[in-house]
Amino acid sequence: MAADDELHAPERTHERTADQSPDRTPDSAEGLRMLEGYLYWQAETARAQEEAERFADRLPWLTSGQREDVIRLYREERLVTSRAFLDRIAERVRGLQQEYAARYQQLKIRVVAASFAATAGLVAADALLRQTG
Repeated sequence: MAADDELHAPERTHERTADQSPDRTPDSAEGLRMLEGYLYWQAETARAQEEAERFADRLPWLTSGQREDVIRLYREERLVTSRAFLDRIAERVRGLQQEYAARYQQLKIRVVAASFAATAGLVAADALLRQTG
């Protein structure tokens, strides 16, 4: 069971995200993400096992060996499906992070440009007022 859990456990990247606070080192944040992923996958594995057992319970004619095979196959298929779902979600999250990072960068450039334009306008107005006054 543990080998199967490791085989299907969600992968984690070693990228530092923008939402990390300055007082958390990348190692501690990565450790927390890994722990969270591990705990999530353990819960997902337990849910898959429970679902498989409930499914097998609906087939009372199975021998004990057949029941164990059905539970094992159901659980494996459920974990493969869960992994595929998590991979799709992770890919979408990465896409959104890139999109929002690009938007944030554009917004910063626009704010800085607007600040420079406003400063230049105020300096020009001040110079004009000093000339006339």
